[in-house]
Amino acid sequence: MPVTTEGNTPVDHPVHYNRHPSGVECIDVVEHMGFNLGNAMKYIWRADLKNDAVEDLKKAAWYIRRELKRRGVPEDSKP
Repeated sequence: MPVTTEGNTPVDHPVHYNRHPSGVECIDVVEHMGFNLGNAMKYIWRADLKNDAVEDLKKAAWYIRRELKRRGVPEDSKP
């Protein structure tokens, strides 16, 4: 498997997974959450670490809307 930087591989540890200022890798937090909330958190966590923060924030919002729907919250309800 090609190594992109020391200890980082494209599959196991892509560079953007480890660039958060906290030094914490996102998976260490989100593996304790459900699927939708974990994915939303992942996109929020990495939004400024990749090329398109707005796209990542839209993806996070999509997962949050999906989780609200799963919990029975009507789509047109106010926050």
